[in-house]
Amino acid sequence: MAGGLSREQIADRLNEAAELLEAQEANRFRVRAYRMAAETLLGLSEEPSEILTREGLSGLIRLPNIGERLARAIDEMSSTGRWSQLERMRGEADPEETFQSVPGIGPKTARAIHETLNVDTLEALEIAAHDGRLERVSGIGPRKAAAIRASLSTMLARRARRSPDDHAEPQVAELLEIDQAYRRRTEAGTLQTIAPRRFNPGGDAWLPILHVDRDDWSYTALFSNTALAHELERTHDWVVIYFARLGGREHSRTVVTETRGPLEGKRVVRGREAECGRHYFGREE
Repeated sequence: MAGGLSREQIADRLNEAAELLEAQEANRFRVRAYRMAAETLLGLSEEPSEILTREGLSGLIRLPNIGERLARAIDEMSSTGRWSQLERMRGEADPEETFQSVPGIGPKTARAIHETLNVDTLEALEIAAHDGRLERVSGIGPRKAAAIRASLSTMLARRARRSPDDHAEPQVAELLEIDQAYRRRTEAGTLQTIAPRRFNPGGDAWLPILHVDRDDWSYTALFSNTALAHELERTHDWVVIYFARLGGREHSRTVVTETRGPLEGKRVVRGREAECGRHYFGREE
């Protein structure tokens, strides 16, 4: 399994995720889905890695209680031994460490990628490598971007399959509503908090976390716990929102208070400023 997890280990992590989601007040149907998927895996007579090798993701999706989104999660655990979503819920997520698993990406480049693109997973990095955003990162030119693209293609061979929903995102208005709800509930003290591993030597549970489902989108929101956010003292302003459509890949956007220009003082979705201008003023800013 090349460092991957067995079906029992994956089931354990799915059940742990269900417990964390329940404690963090996520939708009960999402909690139940993780538990039912764990039961399905424990009932298998073979490892998920064997199904993936033989049939790909479609083989997992055909199993009871496992849709495309959970199939992708099982594939990640089976292939890498890690699950970025669970690490985030535990407070252990370290995107820069994840990016350094890609040949050619060292600590400096990993940090630049994370801070410039606001991506947190290898799948999101792969999309950025294909749509041209990766070349905006300092120190990454066309040649290095092509090398990173090739490495990611190899590393994510099974998960690299794309669908029309892979680039889909919620409307800016919805992201801003999630941001507002997160900050309002943080201020009221009604959210569960987790103890992030990074930049938290005292192990304090200071980071509020919000899970919410709307229509066919699932969201998780947290304050940014990045080196840059700490350096600029913006850890209680920048909000990272993770989102995924049912069956689709997970992506993220960061919402900040704009400090200059016509949107100064407004909450803005980084990378979608023009849409924010239309949202606030009926025109691009």
